Amino acid sequence: MTRLTRRELALMLGAGALARTAQGNTWKSSMRPGVVGLAEARAALGKPLGPETARLAMTRALAASVGAESGVEAVAALFSPRDVVGIKVNCLAGRVLSPRVELVEALVDLMAEAGVDRGRIIVFERSNRELQRAGFTIRESGPPYRCIGTNNDYDRDPSTSGAIGSCFARMVSTTCSALVSFGVVKDHDLSGVSAGMKNWYGVIHNPNKYHDNGCDPYIADVARHPFIRNKLRLTVLDGVTAQCHGGPAYRQSGIFELGKVAASTDPVAADLWAWREIESERARRGMPTLEAAGRPVRFLASAAEAGLGIDDPERLSLVSA
Repeated sequence: MTRLTRRELALMLGAGALARTAQGNTWKSSMRPGVVGLAEARAALGKPLGPETARLAMTRALAASVGAESGVEAVAALFSPRDVVGIKVNCLAGRVLSPRVELVEALVDLMAEAGVDRGRIIVFERSNRELQRAGFTIRESGPPYRCIGTNNDYDRDPSTSGAIGSCFARMVSTTCSALVSFGVVKDHDLSGVSAGMKNWYGVIHNPNKYHDNGCDPYIADVARHPFIRNKLRLTVLDGVTAQCHGGPAYRQSGIFELGKVAASTDPVAADLWAWREIESERARRGMPTLEAAGRPVRFLASAAEAGLGIDDPERLSLVSA
């Protein structure tokens, strides 16, 4: 059960009122459980995508995920011009295995074209240092967009959600009214998979406490906290270069060229897709499954049970554009 302080409750009520005023909650009608939009995007290891390639891949994946005619239309269905949009990127593994700057900037451009002011779009990670290592430029203000680390700016008091008790970054608790998880497709030495959902470990002050039992149910408990659940609109996964072994840090021997960008309004389905791709590559290499290797992916079932999305492969719908 999630327990909030009076301050947190007031903040959540205020954010909810703002969202209702700005959009009338119409973004919820664009949520498509179990649907993952996919687009081709290929680049040599460690090399950036060209801007046109990045734009096309992002446009196609977003449109497919929402069932829209264009990327701009898809973004407009999910975000209001009055939103402050936080894009949480996962830069733990450095430049080669972090979301590509050009893909993130393609998403920012689409948001701006849909009417979201560039000064209200914030690309963020735990620290400025991690962002810079991944190739991002720190900007306290926009345009073209803000790009900053949370840098230990957490709420003073912790709040609970299921089995976790954490202070959340003010970026998600207070600053942003809408959120995007922008992760990568890679394995994890404890949870099995680190893609879109585990990315949210980067917004709590004590993630080190929540790695027992394959990070289950803790990944789901972080994601179902109102600060995340009530604001998360989209998950994007950079699968141009993926990793099937050695994660969450970069390990060259585990790298493979998946050549995909994925987008989904269902965070569980997005991670389910990533899991399947990782298992497929492991099978191709003659490696054991993640479960056989002692890293079963448990957290997706907990997330589905909490109502965060679809974890049933039979209900997974992959839409390629």
